[in-house]
Amino acid sequence: MSEALWYRWSGEDLEVTLRIQPRARQDAFGEAQDGSLRVRIQAPPVEGQATAALRRFIAGAFGVAPSRVAFLSGEQSRIKRLLIRSPGRFPVPIDRPQGPPVSRRR
Repeated sequence: MSEALWYRWSGEDLEVTLRIQPRARQDAFGEAQDGSLRVRIQAPPVEGQATAALRRFIAGAFGVAPSRVAFLSGEQSRIKRLLIRSPGRFPVPIDRPQGPPVSRRR
């Protein structure tokens, strides 16, 4: 599988581009389209509620603390770029980068 347009690796950190749909029935991942991954969030886009809910949802889904999810751009927009520091799990298909082989000495 080739790398999708909506994410890229920066070392051990993952940068993602998300298109947010607030006031959804439930928090959920949607389909990838036009360079972003759709994410549905129940919270309304009022006084930062959807943005805060998105941070909690992404943190839980990727197995990190909310403090390890940073907004790179679009905090007040429906299209957001986030940095997830050293994600522990992957709720959607994502290719991990292939690093150089690790030599093990005995």
